[in-house]
Amino acid sequence: MALSTRLEMRQGQQLVMTPQLQQAIKLLQYSNLELTQFVETELERNPLLERDEASDGPIALDAAEPASAAIDAPALDLSVPVGESASSTFDTDHDNLYPDDTRSEIARDQASSNWESVRPTATSSMSDDDANLEAYVSADISLKDHLLAQANVALQAPAERIVAQHLIDLVDDAGYIQGDLVAMADKLGAPESMVKRVLTVLQSFEPTGVCARNLAECLELQLREQDRYDPIMALLIDNLGLLATHNLNALRRAVGVDADELSEMIQELKLLNPKPGLSFGRVDVQPVLPDVMVRAARDGSWIIELNSDTLPRVLVNRSYYATVNKSSRNEKDKGYLLDCLQSANWLVKSLDQRARTILKVAEEIVRQQDGFLTHGVQHMRPLNLKTVADKIGMHESTVSRVTSNKYIATPRGIYELKFFFTSSINASEDGEAHSSEAVRHRIRTLIDAERPSDILSDDKLVEKLKADGIDIARRTVAKYREAMRIASSVQRRREKQMAAKLDRSSGAAR
Repeated sequence: MALSTRLEMRQGQQLVMTPQLQQAIKLLQYSNLELTQFVETELERNPLLERDEASDGPIALDAAEPASAAIDAPALDLSVPVGESASSTFDTDHDNLYPDDTRSEIARDQASSNWESVRPTATSSMSDDDANLEAYVSADISLKDHLLAQANVALQAPAERIVAQHLIDLVDDAGYIQGDLVAMADKLGAPESMVKRVLTVLQSFEPTGVCARNLAECLELQLREQDRYDPIMALLIDNLGLLATHNLNALRRAVGVDADELSEMIQELKLLNPKPGLSFGRVDVQPVLPDVMVRAARDGSWIIELNSDTLPRVLVNRSYYATVNKSSRNEKDKGYLLDCLQSANWLVKSLDQRARTILKVAEEIVRQQDGFLTHGVQHMRPLNLKTVADKIGMHESTVSRVTSNKYIATPRGIYELKFFFTSSINASEDGEAHSSEAVRHRIRTLIDAERPSDILSDDKLVEKLKADGIDIARRTVAKYREAMRIASSVQRRREKQMAAKLDRSSGAAR
């Protein structure tokens, strides 16, 4: 077969992702914070863009279908945080712990590996001019700063202070030290005996129980502070695993006490603080600003508005473009201005299209989940992306991008848009399918209402759900229960029995 070259013309269709189209897709999936940062960057880069300071108010749209029942929508509190974070990061300036002469002296002693010969020196490097009383009073003291202040007083040797600095850096937000002492000693080049001695000093600091390596040690430190750490209590601390599983019979045999005395000891443990470090270093939770707001109208319908506070407003300064374009003398400058104009026009158009798309998707979600807004989570309908996409004439990927990192404020709270998309559970008889979120709510309601003498197993939960018209398998019930962090029936029975014993013992003591 001979090989040859030739020219051919073919006609075909091809989807081309232009840079402008890629930008529009990115804007669609940005959260309000990411969108604000992107617009701020464009304002700095593009001289033809300027911020629109005028507020035109929210964009509103009435739902086409009225709600099945009118509700009185309370005033929305948009400052309520959705979640809290217990972690925080603190910066500690190691160089400020010691003066320059002390650091050089420590460096020489580290080089010679003679840690015990380091002489104590002064530790204060702050002058009176640097002190700011107002900042000191108003600032929150972190756990690490609190421990460092105590270490500067309790430890005199600079070498021990360096070890203390390293150990304090390993303390997490709960007040525990994570790490192995032998590895710490090897890393610092210090004797293991010194590391243990410094750790003992740190464990004597306030709050009591801080710098423990595990829960048992944390409780032991607090019991020793109260002079309640006796051999019997030590046995209870050594068998915390049995207490965690509520195996009271095995725990009573391991400790060697009767039921009443064991209940008193457990009551003492419950008065202790398992996470002493959480009282420091509080993190200011940033409120979630909803992208869409829903409120009930007087006629029973729902009014859907875009939150104007989350919509960056930009304008194209065409007069500035015309002025600069007239004074431009070369094609390079004119080309740059034309690119800036096109980019600015596309950004304004993309922001408008993004707002309209979010509003259209939110309108359809409200129409589909009208039962949830009116009656609660037990009336939530199963919903998927395809249903919404088909109703509004968009692609599923577009709906997915719109609902990512977007929040809606309803009379029942602030929710992510993806919250309203739930899988379906078949009905036991011919009827409408149930939302998985509604089924989870029903499972939690049944477990919360159970009596201590009648704990519901997963099989009993399946029977009750089928009686309510929900066809569900036992493994699905177990999966939902574990996802909601609800213990098994055996563990719940032990918890309720122990709680009843503690109530009886505390009532007898009163």
